[in-house]
Amino acid sequence: MIPKLFNLAGKVALITGSARGLGRGYAQGLAGAGAVAVCMSRTVPDETVSLIREAGGKAEAVRADVTHTAEVENAINAVVKKYGRLDILVNNAGTEIPKKFLEYTEKEYEAIMDTNLKGVFFACQAAAHHMVRQRSGKIINVGSLGSQIGLAGAAVYCASKGGVLQFTRALAVEIAPYNVQVNAIGPGYFRTDMTEPFFQDPGHKNWIENRIPMGRIGKPEDLVGTVVFLSSSSSDYITGQIIYVDGGWLAS
Repeated sequence: MIPKLFNLAGKVALITGSARGLGRGYAQGLAGAGAVAVCMSRTVPDETVSLIREAGGKAEAVRADVTHTAEVENAINAVVKKYGRLDILVNNAGTEIPKKFLEYTEKEYEAIMDTNLKGVFFACQAAAHHMVRQRSGKIINVGSLGSQIGLAGAAVYCASKGGVLQFTRALAVEIAPYNVQVNAIGPGYFRTDMTEPFFQDPGHKNWIENRIPMGRIGKPEDLVGTVVFLSSSSSDYITGQIIYVDGGWLAS
């Protein structure tokens, strides 16, 4: 019974921002559980697809920029046309411009919000049209420690990720009657291209590491179990929640 609960065979999953980093990890994890991983990015994620196929999984690449709503809608519609359904959406695409609040420009604000919040909102909308119709689906948004706490030098990022958490809750309530579950993952500190500048600064690196009770930085594979759980039938009665995968950061 337990293996069946987490089996995603026959499911179709679309993962945004999956050309590298955590998005690639989510795609590999879902494909490893049996799903077809549709890897979407503003640059074609061919390397992610190759890695999944080499491991025996099913995957394909789709190019779309989450800041361009029409591109995302067209991509999702094309997936549904090809496979007849969309079972899982993982909204991973995100960006950050670390700087002091008083120095942000309107252009920088829009760049972060368009990717982190607007992109999530309209990807959910495009996917939900199909999930509501088929009366089933799993939407997994990617939040952050910044969904819960304030981080200096990240005012816009925290605003966007706080918005993701509240949006996740609101959407979960609205489409729960259609058997669509909407949840979020809140990664702690993981070493990716986006966070690498933090680790290149010795002071910032020490500040991060000293606040993680488990004593180490997260690895992409640390997120696989959570994304598979939230994508599978084992989480059918869970909606509107955020699960933090942070080595105990928030608990401390």
